[in-house]
Amino acid sequence: MSFFGDLRAVLQGSRFRRLFGTRLVSQFSDGIYQAGLAGFVFFNPEQHTGAGEVAAAFAVLLLPFSVVAPFAGVLIDRWPRRQVLFLSSVFKAALATVTAFLVANGEGPAFFVAALLVLSVNRFFLSGLSAGLPYVVSRDRLMMANAVTPTCGTVASSLGTGVGLAIGMIGGEQALGTGVILFVAALGFAGTALVSLTLRYRELGPHLEQEPEEVRAALGNVVHGMVSGVRHIWERVPARAALLTIGGHRILFGISSLVTLLLYNNTFTGGGVAGLAGFSVSAGLLALGFFLGAVATPSATSRIGASAWVASLLASAAVALLVFALPFSPGLFPVAAFVLGFVSQGVKVTVDTLVQRHVDDAFRGRVFSVYDVLFNATFVLGAALAAGLVPRSGVSVPVITAMVLAFLAMSWVWTARSRRSAGSDVERSTS
Repeated sequence: MSFFGDLRAVLQGSRFRRLFGTRLVSQFSDGIYQAGLAGFVFFNPEQHTGAGEVAAAFAVLLLPFSVVAPFAGVLIDRWPRRQVLFLSSVFKAALATVTAFLVANGEGPAFFVAALLVLSVNRFFLSGLSAGLPYVVSRDRLMMANAVTPTCGTVASSLGTGVGLAIGMIGGEQALGTGVILFVAALGFAGTALVSLTLRYRELGPHLEQEPEEVRAALGNVVHGMVSGVRHIWERVPARAALLTIGGHRILFGISSLVTLLLYNNTFTGGGVAGLAGFSVSAGLLALGFFLGAVATPSATSRIGASAWVASLLASAAVALLVFALPFSPGLFPVAAFVLGFVSQGVKVTVDTLVQRHVDDAFRGRVFSVYDVLFNATFVLGAALAAGLVPRSGVSVPVITAMVLAFLAMSWVWTARSRRSAGSDVERSTS
């Protein structure tokens, strides 16, 4: 109830609603675009995708995006952020149209370049949204807004992915069908640009009181800042434990994502539209798990504590893999996807809160830049590790068993942390 109460509270502000609407339209369109990428890269019947190809696609599409992310703020702090949202959306619309044309004409290598540009430009858009948020909500509601907007954006993206997958199933397996998905996403990005114009030119800042430092020096400071951010994390045990956990979890999530794609492409179905349809069911349940995990986490952590909640989530992931994934049944596998989605978002929300609480305010931006890179890089690392271990069919009992043991090991560590924390509380209460 806290989530929906916070959402109702922040939606009372008209300026917030305009920025929030820009986010929802954009992330809904992002979801459609991602469905087009999945259709072309992973469910193209002509490619017969194997583990190596899936891992390579993840690396090409996510790692450069992660490199761009920390440097986006240097420019975001110099340009009117409303213009950042508008121009980013215009560029995304143009580039998505180009990718649609390239897919329809079978231009694979050029498609990857254009898709990479779309994802990189999107980093500027998302940074602009975050930087502009304090200008449209009051200070006392900023925490609420930071809590609800990413989750709502994720839900919008998941809905968009579902719409994109539905378009793909109607359009068929041919490249033209994937091109239609990408073109619809381009129309959505154009719509985002129009929605962003409901905000005034300088409404989202920056309102510079002094001349910003020279860009070259600022870029160098980003690298220095990330190094100092890593050092600061290492000195704060709760933040260090939280980020090590999210890194380990994202490695396992990368492995499970690769296994899921291979199963629906090569084992559960014959690939193509049938594979895309089956995958869409798991993707939908995964998204539902994301949402419910975000909603449940605040009340759960308030009742049993962050450490105990993370421990229970990680143990639940191990049980779900053992019961619903290990049989490699198309009827049971989507249930595992739902539980892993719930666990993933529950762990992330808790880790976000722990990091925010246990790092100094002066380092918070640098720490979250490190967090952003870690989040994507460890996912790709997991896919890369699995590529050498998982066969083309996706069926690998040893890999799933190893994932179960890894989740149990992380759960045991957090259980021990929870017990130590409870013991300290008892000592303080009796002293």
